[in-house]
Amino acid sequence: MNALPYDAQLLHARAAELARNVCEIAAAGWTPATSSNFSQRLDDRHVAITVSGGDKGQLTADGIMVVDLEGNAVATERRSSAETLLHTRLYRRFAEVGCVLHTHSQNQTVASRLYAPAGKVRLEGYEMLKAFHGNTTHDTAIELPVLPNSQHMPTLADQVDALLDRQSMWGYLIDGHGLYAWGRDMAEARRHLEAFDFLLGCELELRKLQP
Repeated sequence: MNALPYDAQLLHARAAELARNVCEIAAAGWTPATSSNFSQRLDDRHVAITVSGGDKGQLTADGIMVVDLEGNAVATERRSSAETLLHTRLYRRFAEVGCVLHTHSQNQTVASRLYAPAGKVRLEGYEMLKAFHGNTTHDTAIELPVLPNSQHMPTLADQVDALLDRQSMWGYLIDGHGLYAWGRDMAEARRHLEAFDFLLGCELELRKLQP
């Protein structure tokens, strides 16, 4: 039998970490139905990612598979999300990216519809902006892109690449869909994810209060 092309012990550790964190994220109500997908880098050629479908609130390490950086399944007959390419493009582009999280919270989905015509959400002056890697002050602004939805993943991935050619960012929204956020490891990716969701919630509440 041929040896696996990745470190099986590392996969075991990554799968356990993914399952634990994804169940916590699901408990917040951010993965309704069988939505959302999550991944972590294994090495410079492989990624651990959630298997397509299934209740993420019940995710175990067995629900994690391996793909290469082209999004192809490795050493398994199982299938990952149709959105796998949106994960692997980030890993291919940035050697420092170690984790990508995609969720569908109500804040994220409503904001994606509301701000789709502008193509972005401007987040400015919040103390929570310091949660994003590289930011050291509230006295700044970031723009969270909102991309049009598509069932053709290469189109979406190309749009993300074009944005990354022009700006530095830690996440983006897809209209009527949800949020992608990433970081150098799971802890940082979760911090970015939670900060984006909190700030989007603030913006939505402010719009309700404004005359």
